[in-house]
Amino acid sequence: MAPGPFRDGSPGPIQRVSELAAPILALMGGDDPGIPADDIAAFDEALDTAGVEHEVITYPGAPHSFFDRKYKEFASESEDAWRRVLAFLERHG
Repeated sequence: MAPGPFRDGSPGPIQRVSELAAPILALMGGDDPGIPADDIAAFDEALDTAGVEHEVITYPGAPHSFFDRKYKEFASESEDAWRRVLAFLERHG
């Protein structure tokens, strides 16, 4: 989730945040090299500024796809993330 704009000039999530109308649940691996902590913080701040209802959670040390590839190593993070997904769907589904 590079904050954008992307290399091809297209807007990234931060530039498009004002277009978002639905609530956002972002569950991020803290050890994802493609989504640095600064980008996560900038996205969270942009959502705040735009008034978009959101919850941004970062799991320290977890890789990008901690939900599947390293499930055993990150079982507690996966459990928490799944609980948050179900609660989010209950609130907004």
